Amino acid sequence: MFCVRAYIWIVLLSLVFVVVGCSPAAQAPALDGNNAFDMLKNQVDIGPRYPGSSGHDTAADYIVSQLKPYADSVTVQSSSQVVGGKTLEVKNIAAVFNPRARKWILLCAHWDSRPFADMEIDAAKKKMPILGANDGASGVAVLLELARAFSHRKPDVGVFMEFFDGEDYGKTEATMYLGSRHFAQNLATEAVVEGKPVKFAYGILLDMVGDKNLDIYEEPNSIDAAPEIVDKVWNMADRLGYAAQFIPKSGLSIDDDHIPLIKAGVKCIDVIDFNYGPWHTLDDTPDKCSAKSLTIVGDVVEHVVYAEKPE
Repeated sequence: MFCVRAYIWIVLLSLVFVVVGCSPAAQAPALDGNNAFDMLKNQVDIGPRYPGSSGHDTAADYIVSQLKPYADSVTVQSSSQVVGGKTLEVKNIAAVFNPRARKWILLCAHWDSRPFADMEIDAAKKKMPILGANDGASGVAVLLELARAFSHRKPDVGVFMEFFDGEDYGKTEATMYLGSRHFAQNLATEAVVEGKPVKFAYGILLDMVGDKNLDIYEEPNSIDAAPEIVDKVWNMADRLGYAAQFIPKSGLSIDDDHIPLIKAGVKCIDVIDFNYGPWHTLDDTPDKCSAKSLTIVGDVVEHVVYAEKPE
């Protein structure tokens, strides 16, 4: 009797492992954190990447070149915006995965860097542009690595990646978030797949996710707008063993690219590690970031996407 019962339990456990092993989240392709870190460094090597800088177009072209081998479509969404009497060419970049899907997830990050280091103590340094290794390049690097994964195994839902320009351009709220504000105000013409506007089930914004000492708290504006999405992401992090990096406690309230989206009716959350000493300084360089942190954030987002069921 004991042997029969033991055998039955072994069979049942084997079936459980088969079911779990065949789940979409369990089959998520392994991410290459070193590759993501290389793409972070490649962006920084271009130099400052704000609208009007010499590296702006080069950086946009680099992002497009990294997306084209993997995405079903890549589009540069240009707009002319007047800021402080100056006309700027703002370039958002959109990439689409699984275009025939009916359910859509928005993944986004800003790709520009800040034109001035306003958190420096030295007055002369305050006028210098930052390189934005963490504040800009890290979120982009994670999305680019996810693009590779999504091409190897198509998610059951559609993924719309949006790389925002002009997030860090100005000195006031009115002169920042240029790309996300334009996108949010023009969803009917910008959030389009195969000629048709899509409605996002929710969005995840990645910003400053490369810090070596990664500690990401739940962002209050995100909790207010989409508590169920915050829970979805932080619960997945816990299941993957990243509770030390994705801390299930409310942190600082952050104004970021998710705010225009929330105002436009998109349930978007901000995944951001704001506990970062070099923020808006000349010290925001790759040595303050790590491949491990990029892998952790990418792993969580990837598993969230693959766990989604189609409509």
